[in-house]
Amino acid sequence: MKGGLMRPRRLAATLALLMAGLACTGGGGSPAPSPGASAASHKYRFAVIPKSLDLPVFNYARVGAERKAKELGNVEILWRGSETADQLRQKEILESFITQGVDGIAISCLNGDFLTETIDRAVAAGIPVVTWDADAPKSKRVAFYGVDDLAAGRIMGEEAARLLGGKGKVAIITSVGAVNLQRRLEGVRAVLAQHPAMKIVEVYDIKEDPVRCAEIIASGGRRYPDLGTWISVGGWPVFTRNALESVDPARTKFISFDTIPPAPDLLREGKVQVLLGQKYFGWGAEPVRILAELKAGKQPPSPIIDSGVDVVTAANVDEYVAAWKKLEAGK
Repeated sequence: MKGGLMRPRRLAATLALLMAGLACTGGGGSPAPSPGASAASHKYRFAVIPKSLDLPVFNYARVGAERKAKELGNVEILWRGSETADQLRQKEILESFITQGVDGIAISCLNGDFLTETIDRAVAAGIPVVTWDADAPKSKRVAFYGVDDLAAGRIMGEEAARLLGGKGKVAIITSVGAVNLQRRLEGVRAVLAQHPAMKIVEVYDIKEDPVRCAEIIASGGRRYPDLGTWISVGGWPVFTRNALESVDPARTKFISFDTIPPAPDLLREGKVQVLLGQKYFGWGAEPVRILAELKAGKQPPSPIIDSGVDVVTAANVDEYVAAWKKLEAGK
């Protein structure tokens, strides 16, 4: 440089370097794949958000997501959730991933209606969203993977009618706000309405807090000493061994969602008569697969992907546990 001026040839070279730098970053802060790079060479960041971290069912969803990411080879899983069920905190986490500009989001919604606007904002920002376990049906999410909750609730109602011979008192445990649990409750009510001699005496809101379960069950048993059966549309009573200590199986039956340990042992011991299982590893694996396929230009065949439900009783619990152990081992 002489006299404070850059020579024309050197200026042209410098501008060329600057333009090359901009092309590498795609005009933004993160490098874009070069035209010759294969799709597999670009690492996608998918955020996977459970309802909360204190519910053990979601640990298996994380395993499923990470296994699928490893299988795909070009996906990084960002796993984050609130420590306990907190819809405001879940919304904050979702918003933080939108701000980060992740490549896709998979979320189990504590309250789908509450999250609809935020999910729509993610989609508007070019971030596809897949819901799992608990949906936000009014949102612009690309797809939902999980149980047909209305049908599952009907199964629970039918099992209650079978156990009680079509007559008796029923108490229900749910958590108000979650779309999936509301649908299960609707299914239970629809079936029990067909049995005039069966009566729902109370519906308890556990607020997604399994710690409250033993207290609710014990107080409900005292209030309704002739209670025929409990129906829990979520798995809170079977996440620990002590929640069912106050239940006398000779007098009161128990039907619950979820089949993760120690639930099968509780069934074998006679504390529970019917369990409904979900595709826990699939909760993580399937949304990650769907997001990866979206990045490759492939849309899911349907916006609703029914995972199916497992009905476990004393008759098939050993078979179910054997299959579960294979899933845990990644087989």
